[in-house]
Amino acid sequence: MIRLFKHYIPNAVLLLGLLDLIVLIAAAEFGWQYRLHQLDLAPGTITSRVPELLSFAGSQMLAMVAVGVYSPQALTSMRFATARLLVAVSLGTIFLSVLFFLMPAITFWRSNLLYAMAAALVGLFLLRLLVGKTLGGQVFKRRVVVLGAGPRAQRVKALARAPGAGFVVVGFVSMSEANRVIPEAIARDAIYNLADHVVLLNASEVVLALEERRNALPLKDLVRIKTTGVHVNEISTFLERETGRVDLDSLNPSWLIFSDGFSSGRMFSSAFKRLFDISASLLLLVVMLPVIVLAAIAVKIDSRGPAFYRQRRVGLYNQGFDILKLRSMRTDAEAAGQAVWAEKDDPRITRIGRFLRQTRVDELPQCWSVLKGEMSFVGPRPERPQFVDDLEQQLPYYAERHMVKPGITGWAQINYPYGASIEDARQKLEYDLYYAKNYSPFLDILILLQTIRVVLWPEGAR
Repeated sequence: MIRLFKHYIPNAVLLLGLLDLIVLIAAAEFGWQYRLHQLDLAPGTITSRVPELLSFAGSQMLAMVAVGVYSPQALTSMRFATARLLVAVSLGTIFLSVLFFLMPAITFWRSNLLYAMAAALVGLFLLRLLVGKTLGGQVFKRRVVVLGAGPRAQRVKALARAPGAGFVVVGFVSMSEANRVIPEAIARDAIYNLADHVVLLNASEVVLALEERRNALPLKDLVRIKTTGVHVNEISTFLERETGRVDLDSLNPSWLIFSDGFSSGRMFSSAFKRLFDISASLLLLVVMLPVIVLAAIAVKIDSRGPAFYRQRRVGLYNQGFDILKLRSMRTDAEAAGQAVWAEKDDPRITRIGRFLRQTRVDELPQCWSVLKGEMSFVGPRPERPQFVDDLEQQLPYYAERHMVKPGITGWAQINYPYGASIEDARQKLEYDLYYAKNYSPFLDILILLQTIRVVLWPEGAR
């Protein structure tokens, strides 16, 4: 994997992205050449239209990232990839239309665009037919040796079997665990030289998955392995990289303290985030005002009660604030006065409310909270005080999610479906901690783009 702005990108995804970029530029050039040939005009040199070619390729790449073309499912399923490509090219054309409105000098003619779109679809589809299996196969998977044979090692084994896994476990070494659960693990005493064993397995990484680390760290072995050029990682770091979340089951406070990250409060990052929040919230409030007004009218017609409602939430540093949302439930949804988790097919949700939740239109008024500085566009979702009190008692490190400003969308929202239980809250907390630990403007942009996928395919909306 390659770490870009503190976020890991699989080598296969990076290579596929570069190949896609080449295909898109070639498709744009084909569209240009073909249209001018029809008009019997000289196309000129390619350097004279570099901005147009890059605007086409860039818009399509953004759309492909937004709809999940580079997700593990897309790398392993041709049907999934084809469906997402069709949506991506259509969405990229919308991006280009906006770009044409803002900067018409660097975009295509509509006739050129039609041919370029068709060529792009064919080219991207053929590329995946040719290299898809290779990119999703064993060639690009890292070879890992696991030191340990207990429940932690079992978690690595299960993760390696998951579809789209970026690594394969080539060996387990038992370090005399009392609760051994990996029967195929080789005992450490049966290996004369562990470093040689790792090299013979052609491993590129060793994962330390010991159940008990006190006086059990094989320091000499680890030093020798490291000097052979093989990476050595602690299991918490490994799981964070592979899953995109901070694993609470394997987490030690010392790892959290000494690992890098948690830089959301730095001057540049904070200034960039606030500047973006102000600009985007103002723009959205102005552009989406007709949508908000129409939705409010629909809410009033559909059920009795106000169109908007305020609800107390917990924000940065555990400070309370009120969010403004379009009402999607009946006014007697919490008649007893107690906060209640939303359920699947919740009967309290109105007909219009269900549509508003699926399309996330009910969240638009929260742009006002973003403009005021109580929220950000990207961050952990703010919870209600009653839920926070309970969750802080039951989940370790839950209070740490309040060290960053809450957001309308977030890393948990694009990676985990809507949940309404303690276990769901635990899973989302792991994603929220990853975001707080690895925040960067790049990660914010990635989350905002992928929110489009969540809106288009609202699998977990309630």
